[in-house]
Amino acid sequence: MTTSELPATAFQYLARARANLPPGTWDYLMGGSESETTLNRNRRAIDEIALRPRVLRDVSEVDASTTLFGHKMRIPVMLAPIGSLQDIIAEGATAPTRAAARFGTLHMMSSVAHPGLEKVAAEVDHPKLFQLYVRGDADWVDETLARAVDNGFAGIALTVDRAHYSRRDRDVAKGHSPTARRNAAASVHQERFNWTDVERIRSKIKVPLMLKGIATAEDAVMAVEHGIDGVYISNHGGRQLDHCEGSVGLVPEIAEAVGARATIIVDGCILRGTDIVKALALGASAVAIGRLQGIALGAGGEEAMVRVLEILEAEMRSAMGLLGVTNVGELGPHCVRKVEALGRARSWIESAFPLIAEGYGETDIADLCLRLPGEG
Repeated sequence: MTTSELPATAFQYLARARANLPPGTWDYLMGGSESETTLNRNRRAIDEIALRPRVLRDVSEVDASTTLFGHKMRIPVMLAPIGSLQDIIAEGATAPTRAAARFGTLHMMSSVAHPGLEKVAAEVDHPKLFQLYVRGDADWVDETLARAVDNGFAGIALTVDRAHYSRRDRDVAKGHSPTARRNAAASVHQERFNWTDVERIRSKIKVPLMLKGIATAEDAVMAVEHGIDGVYISNHGGRQLDHCEGSVGLVPEIAEAVGARATIIVDGCILRGTDIVKALALGASAVAIGRLQGIALGAGGEEAMVRVLEILEAEMRSAMGLLGVTNVGELGPHCVRKVEALGRARSWIESAFPLIAEGYGETDIADLCLRLPGEG
């Protein structure tokens, strides 16, 4: 099946992914921690931003591309690291890396995703980034990152919001343990990881270095003071500490605190082209998609992933043209305004894809996202 034969709207991939994935994997992908408050706030933070269109401008040519750490991106959308990709698609990290190369963007590979960094690097000759979970001592960390750099990974991200593994009720209720979790070494190394380790790594690593999991301006400032190139705003998709603020809502204060000293990346329920435009207008340089990536891969693998990126591009270009801008450099705070979210949706998924509750052949998806763990 070619990309042109796949659905042309992103919400249509939900039913295909739900049908293809085992219940435990589906809940791993779609759920959050404890009450899932952070998960829903991620979406609400996007819904609380309104766009301010300007008219009568020449928008006959709209360029949605950008660069990230010197690498061209067809759109400012990176494929976020997913630890248990192999549970979603047998090829693991190879599939999204190939899709990113075909489309023209970047994939950030998780250190716990199969088939491993060497095999992915050998398979796909395209700029890619590497994300690290700390599963060993300082020597283990340094050796792992050296392997990533030696294998051509163009940037490193250290995940810093996993000092403890969260309580994810959907997984606990069903007794589901994703492969990345089952294969994890003792968590004590991640628990002990601190700013001294960041200093050591910064002194050794010459490629761009990011911290993934920044959620306060204070930590963002500390990051740049430690020589970090990229501040990656994230709350792990609502899958770590519950009752946090939505990620996109944090962009303005962190961007103001950091200024031009670091590149800002953000994730957290980015599902539509307008979501991307909002994040960039608030001060991000790029966004990352995790759940939407998992949905696409679960629905149809590499081909579906490329198609979903094409959909995001079409939505983004349309939004930019209607907003009155012709390139991402023209997006800024003047393009947005804080408003009250509509509150029409029962869940974060309906907020982005309301047609799933409007009789378009996918009416069960919202219920499946809302059902109590263990109900099927």
